Amino acid sequence: MTEIPRAGRWPTLHLNPGVCDYSSFAPMLCSRKGPGLSMYLYHFLCFGFRYSVLPDFCMLSSRVRLIPRTVRLVHSLIYNSCHSSMDLKALLCSLNDFASLSLAESWDNVGLLVEPSPPHTVNTLFLTNDLTEEVMEEALQKKADLILSYHPPIFRPLKHITWKTWKERLVIRALENRVGIYSPHTAYDAAPQGVNSWLAKGLGVCTSRPIHPSRAPNYPTTGTHRVEFSVNGTEDLDKVISAVKRIADVSVTSFSTRTDDEEQTRISLNCSQEALIEVVAFLSQSRQFYQKTEILSLEKPLLLHTGMGRLCTLDESVSLATMIDRIKRHLKLSHVRLALGVGRTLESPVKVVALCAGSGSTVLQGAEADLYLTGEMSHHDVLDAASQGINVILCEHSNTERGFLSDLRDMLGAHLENKINIILSETDRDPLHVV
Repeated sequence: MTEIPRAGRWPTLHLNPGVCDYSSFAPMLCSRKGPGLSMYLYHFLCFGFRYSVLPDFCMLSSRVRLIPRTVRLVHSLIYNSCHSSMDLKALLCSLNDFASLSLAESWDNVGLLVEPSPPHTVNTLFLTNDLTEEVMEEALQKKADLILSYHPPIFRPLKHITWKTWKERLVIRALENRVGIYSPHTAYDAAPQGVNSWLAKGLGVCTSRPIHPSRAPNYPTTGTHRVEFSVNGTEDLDKVISAVKRIADVSVTSFSTRTDDEEQTRISLNCSQEALIEVVAFLSQSRQFYQKTEILSLEKPLLLHTGMGRLCTLDESVSLATMIDRIKRHLKLSHVRLALGVGRTLESPVKVVALCAGSGSTVLQGAEADLYLTGEMSHHDVLDAASQGINVILCEHSNTERGFLSDLRDMLGAHLENKINIILSETDRDPLHVV
């Protein structure tokens, strides 16, 4: 293949008649000489890889123009040349920086669920909402090195790994093909840029806050309680500090104070719930200490914009019918399930929406809103909400989550500095359909 000087705005390619060899086209794109890189590669990069040589025309003309069309071969050629790879451990650290697993609920099973023998290099990260056998087959065909499955495919403990059940087969196929499996689940629910924030985007212009805010997991303060009391005299002070330091899970600080013109030492203990019982038992032996004891319950500080669910207040209220249309468009659904609140109609105004992606019964319970939006709720929880005049919209569990993956792909691409190839599953879908 040789290059022909351009006659018009865009250059053309010359191929030998009857021959369509992409392998000869690739060096021209990657060449550092002449217009090879500056013209063709630049054009591919700037216009989203939407130009390629069509094999259908190779037999018809020795001069083939670059014409608009999405062709995966050329997309892969250019895209892969722009990405390198990451070691699995480095990638996991970056994913944790993006959304810490400490934000996940205590009952959840998050993080790396299946790990190939190290070292393991990740070139392609495959995103899916649910990891089914069909999705696994797609991931293997697309040469995935790590699958990020929003829902953990391993939730309850597995007692054996055989070919008997589909979840066991997922583990076997992953290990046989050296593919890791990672699940963030509720860590991405709570994250400021996570699933619930994405779901709120479909409501219209609004302000939102978490219904159940998360607390800082690594705040420097240790223990669950702080115990403070005063000690008179140096001799008593040494005995007291020596005694409390022998109690496990207790940290001690002291500082001088002055009360009623008398010098005293204030003792402050941070301790666990279990240690608190021993501390109180020790202090109760001395009336002087016990009567001046203060016990404070310690809490970690709240994290801004982080937590389960979202309470969204619209800048301008809209009718329930309008809100239904917005939700359908955002989730790309033709149908949703609606329970009208007592005394409400489709024309009733909606100003405040409480939402929770997935299953929202526990998170939404007690939230004061005009509308509850979630994937699924129990029958009785729907009845309870409707009896209070709260409308309920149910969209099926994963329909309130799956659309987030498109945003996640872009965010992770930027967070990982485009070091790896990130692709979305095309076979992942909600298992329920309206028929």
